[in-house]
Amino acid sequence: MYISKLAGDVRETPALMVYKNNEAILRLFCFPYAGGGAAAFRMWPAFLPDTVEVCGVQPPGRENRIGEEPIADVHELVPRLLPSLAPWCDKPFIFYGHSTGGLVAFEMIRELRRQQMPLPLHLVVSGARAPHIPEPSPLHHLPKEAFIQELRRFSGTPEAVLENSDLMEIYIPILRADLAIEEMYTIKEEAPINIPITAIYGIEDGEAPKSVMAPWKRYTTDSFELIGLQGGHFFINTARSAFLSCLSRITDFFQ
Repeated sequence: MYISKLAGDVRETPALMVYKNNEAILRLFCFPYAGGGAAAFRMWPAFLPDTVEVCGVQPPGRENRIGEEPIADVHELVPRLLPSLAPWCDKPFIFYGHSTGGLVAFEMIRELRRQQMPLPLHLVVSGARAPHIPEPSPLHHLPKEAFIQELRRFSGTPEAVLENSDLMEIYIPILRADLAIEEMYTIKEEAPINIPITAIYGIEDGEAPKSVMAPWKRYTTDSFELIGLQGGHFFINTARSAFLSCLSRITDFFQ
């Protein structure tokens, strides 16, 4: 749905939650982490420049798309999302993705390039291993109890949710599919993108430390920036102010 930054103006669309901003000259497409949805970005407009319109990407299987089957293959997911995103590429835009969302954003850029469609001005990834680096400890295939126990290492799912069996019955299929996107991914060799990349990592993040974020540099022929912020895998929440300041600085450069 499209949700106005000042409320009102609500309409339906399959794969986006757009926080409408009539003053916007730049759009920020945000691709969620495993298990997340577009609502994860609902508070961001208040912390970003008034000239930025936040567009939360909504994969199948969650929130307003809860009745749809989650997709476990990025090469299937990207073509499913693209028709909803394409009409919103009529203004300058930036792609951002955290964890699984970083990989999806990257593959979306490559699909846009194949179809000779408009490309983002910048790619920002956070908490996402470079595409050629596999997940060392995959978990999407684990039995239920072991799967739930392993989720605790990310510190992204509240304990109250992990212990709620009814919620987890809904949540587990979404998480399994999203994690499989990363854990089963094999990169297809293509030329680097000609777009600046900024990679942001949590200094205490054991899942996507500096060593696996720095190699994003090989995927661009343009500039590359590596930024470390205090926090673990979900530093985008625990260090939200510092993180959104980084995003604001990047968006300011294109205005």
